[in-house]
Amino acid sequence: MEVRLNENERIDDLQYKGFRLIQKKDGFCFGVDAVLLANFADIKKNDVVLDIGTGTGIVPVLLAAKTMAAKIVGLEIQQDIAEMASRSIILNSLEDRVEIVCGDIKNAVQLFGPSSFNSIVTNPPYMNKGGGLVNPSDTKAISRHEITCTLEDVLSASSRLLMPGGRFAMVHRPERLVDIICLMRGYGIEPKYIRFVHPSPYKKANLLLIKGTRGGNPQLKIMEPLYVYDGEGNYSSEINEIYCRDSAGGE
Repeated sequence: MEVRLNENERIDDLQYKGFRLIQKKDGFCFGVDAVLLANFADIKKNDVVLDIGTGTGIVPVLLAAKTMAAKIVGLEIQQDIAEMASRSIILNSLEDRVEIVCGDIKNAVQLFGPSSFNSIVTNPPYMNKGGGLVNPSDTKAISRHEITCTLEDVLSASSRLLMPGGRFAMVHRPERLVDIICLMRGYGIEPKYIRFVHPSPYKKANLLLIKGTRGGNPQLKIMEPLYVYDGEGNYSSEINEIYCRDSAGGE
């Protein structure tokens, strides 16, 4: 289905099952972190899923393509970005499974009700408050800095929005690991799996993927590292598998 494009927007082919995504030409576009999160999240058949800070809607679109979740909700505070994401849902004929809601994470429990989701995923702003001068009205700044949403906001809301035993998955930066683990446990979401993402072998991790369970028993497993590129500068075989392409870069 074709939809209206506003000025300064484009349609990108996700090169996966024919899915496409509307993005701003000069706005914050999705990256490998969103793709890795969608692949890492533990989404089960008939789950009701919330994506906090959905942005362009890339994670709900990928989850709809990759999983058998019954319902996926993307929550986005920026009205124009939420409206753009809603058009991507229509573009991909996913209205029966995916909904974009414009709202503030701080009001999410009032919006959706407590214990409403089997699973929550999030790719939140990485930079904490005080991490440099930013324009609070800038779309890219809101996506990168904790201007409208802090890590604690995400964990506090998730602890109330998840059903008991519900699953939480997040992509973030390794330098925030202590904050992440302390806040997860403090809000009753027990960290269960961590996977570090490295640009290539012998380079330090620049992303981490973490999963937890609301009310889970303490036991943290460190998974094998994920390398984006191999030692020769080519995409690793696992990245090619995640992107559903062969090692030569074809589909």
